[in-house]
Amino acid sequence: MTDQQDRRTGASAWTAEPAPTEPPAPPRPGSLDPRELGFTPQRPVPWLAPLLLISTGLRTLLALLFGAYLDKRELQNSLPSNVTRQVGPGGDLWLDFVADLGDGFNATYSVAYLLSRPELEIDGQRLPRGQMLLMGGDQVYPTASGEAYENRCKGPYQAALPQPPADGPPPALYAVPGNHDWYDGLTAFLRLFAASRDSNIGGWRTPQSRSYFVVELPADWWLYGLDGQAGVYLDDPQLRYFEEAAKRLTPESRVIIAVPEPSWVKAVDHPEAYDTIDYFIRTVIAPTGAKVRLLLSGDMHHYARYSGPDRELVTCGGGGAYLYPTHKLRESIEVPPKDTLVRRASNSESYELNARYPDPDRSRRYGWGIFGRLPLRNPGFATLLGVVHTLLLLAMVGVAAPRTEAAAQRLFSIPLAMMLVVTLLGAVFFAKPPSANGKRHARHWILGLCHGFAQVGLAAGGTWIWLQLDFHVWQWPLPVVAAAVVYGPLAGLVASQLTATYLLVAGSFGVNLNELFAGQGIEDAKCFLRLHIDADGTLTGYPVAVDQICRRWRADPDGAPDDAWLSPEQPLAFRLAEPPFTIR
Repeated sequence: MTDQQDRRTGASAWTAEPAPTEPPAPPRPGSLDPRELGFTPQRPVPWLAPLLLISTGLRTLLALLFGAYLDKRELQNSLPSNVTRQVGPGGDLWLDFVADLGDGFNATYSVAYLLSRPELEIDGQRLPRGQMLLMGGDQVYPTASGEAYENRCKGPYQAALPQPPADGPPPALYAVPGNHDWYDGLTAFLRLFAASRDSNIGGWRTPQSRSYFVVELPADWWLYGLDGQAGVYLDDPQLRYFEEAAKRLTPESRVIIAVPEPSWVKAVDHPEAYDTIDYFIRTVIAPTGAKVRLLLSGDMHHYARYSGPDRELVTCGGGGAYLYPTHKLRESIEVPPKDTLVRRASNSESYELNARYPDPDRSRRYGWGIFGRLPLRNPGFATLLGVVHTLLLLAMVGVAAPRTEAAAQRLFSIPLAMMLVVTLLGAVFFAKPPSANGKRHARHWILGLCHGFAQVGLAAGGTWIWLQLDFHVWQWPLPVVAAAVVYGPLAGLVASQLTATYLLVAGSFGVNLNELFAGQGIEDAKCFLRLHIDADGTLTGYPVAVDQICRRWRADPDGAPDDAWLSPEQPLAFRLAEPPFTIR
């Protein structure tokens, strides 16, 4: 139950929320027809599709180059700066955390369906639905827009909980923006989560007014949701808001910080990644004497928990996006990293990896699936490889074939040099895209060039086989037509398997590990975190794992108003990713 207190201190206001206006209940759909659902269920994003790679790369580059010009956080200073309070009727609170959710419908809705159930029973324990839902970033893929949010986030969650529960108040929903939410400068995110006229997404109400927030929880627990704009910095209005809210903290207070990315993991290779969080803790939280007991994040699409002397670091990004591996996680990390350049950084502490999902062996086995999934999940990528190899074939034949006419030889001899350069550069950039974070190390150059030379070698072998046939002596332009129709598709399939081999090898060196799994688009192995804060102050975490998502749904047109519109045709199995952990 939400309890608002009417207190005012400077810029922050503790205000009573107006009673949410109950929207008219939408008619329950009788099928999965988008015209009945009100949104279009989406297929998983084909992350290696050529046009998507180009558009996402350009958007990432623009965000890096012009992020300051697109930054709308300074403008949010004019929006209300409320600090809300969430406490259940018994003085406790159930809180759900989900992140990286706006991808394919089946995976996203499988998680949303479980989150909306009145309770989950696991190992004899009954876990009630969260009275509060926290979305931890990347609520939409691949880029933010009103239509994308409608189809990949709002629509599925409204279908899972169309109306507030009949037996209690509507659960609250808060959201932290991730890098994909930032690709349009946060415009669509603010419209959906912070400036909605209806102030609700289905049966969840959305009380936040900015892209960041503070929520008082039971037993002097506090939740701070940060908007770090892809880890760059915290703007002054946001810092002033947090500093004002922090005046309510005491040395007995315990703080949960939700951030867009697990910078404690990324700081292993990029020490500066943790600087923003460390600065926030040192300057805002530490002066109050309060203790940060839990850091929460998504961004990496798996579950992992690191434990330190007085803090838990949890990554839980299994809300719907493709699975990210766990077998390369460090068993121990230093936070903050000792080699940070920040002169007044906090003292480094050692954190041990206590749990991960999926387990390392299963994660490695998933990696081997790249051979079958790469061409099936990304036909456009295989087509691109086929086109490149067809051009390489024509260029090589134009130089090597003794029967080639002089004009044709002159035409194709120059493109051969160009195609070789393009192929090698493309392989190097694929190993470390210019828009990716961090520096290009020797392993990126070596593996990228090896991949490029392997593709050139494959093209040379294909050219030799082609010259043993009669296609190249046919009358012009039949050789080109034959190359495009016969050689291109076969070369694309073989080249995709060569790329899959490269990804598997490179992944073992920590290169292109994301592409190894993004290229597969693994929808299974999803997770979310259910937290319970008892009235005595004990926090218990229940990481819920879904080994296999549902792919077949049936409509429930005669259900109650708050029943899910769609139900799985077969029961959706779930379990705990690890035994419950507690923080006191």
